[in-house]
Amino acid sequence: MTLTLTPDLSAVVAEQPDPLLFATVSGAHLYGFPSRDSDVDLRGAHLLPVDALIGLREPEETRSRMWDRDGVEMDLVTHDLRKFARLMLRRNGYVLEQLTSPLVAHTTETHAELVSLVPRLLTRHHAHHYRGFAGTQWRLFENSGELKPLLYTYRALLTGIHLMRSGEVQAHLPTLVGEVAEAPARLPELVEAKAAAEHGRADVDPEAVRAETEALHGVLDEAQAASGLPESVHVHDALHDLVVRARLEHVEG
Repeated sequence: MTLTLTPDLSAVVAEQPDPLLFATVSGAHLYGFPSRDSDVDLRGAHLLPVDALIGLREPEETRSRMWDRDGVEMDLVTHDLRKFARLMLRRNGYVLEQLTSPLVAHTTETHAELVSLVPRLLTRHHAHHYRGFAGTQWRLFENSGELKPLLYTYRALLTGIHLMRSGEVQAHLPTLVGEVAEAPARLPELVEAKAAAEHGRADVDPEAVRAETEALHGVLDEAQAASGLPESVHVHDALHDLVVRARLEHVEG
């Protein structure tokens, strides 16, 4: 999988007040259905100094920056490593997708260590994240009639099904179409249509796509019930040690 608009983050990394541990591309580019005018969504983690965490001032745990590059809007949102690690422990598929995105704009050894812990974080309860996200996007589709939230709905359900069956975080919709047998046949056509306009309307029969998404919810339920993923994980100590070590190495460095 390649990104046609690879972000050059060298200047942005240099301007960060604290070390940037990683930045990857999320959103439509990661999901495999960007349009010509899609924003580039960059997500990652930074490392605050110790004094920012132990003093009286509230730490800047989340930072965001937006800029324009050759007419394309780009945004970078990062969390401090401690906050990002806590999000990883919340059975939040979204942050695991960011962490494991193959569209890497900036990386470090800490990023690689975080990625190595992902298999130990996965549980069958991650299905709840994808079920809920799909429901939110479906309501957006019903209200707007736009193709984008419909594709997000399909993508979330297929990612959840694939995760329950394989133990792999896969967010790329064209790949999922080839790996999940129940993927609707219309999806390649919808992906192609999305490439033409970021906010185009979905040329579909609402009742037909409703039936498809309801069926996928049922498939996700079955995949969760049959999943070999554990009910709970015991990776808190490993994440804690990683966060402490990364902070101390920054102090000593």
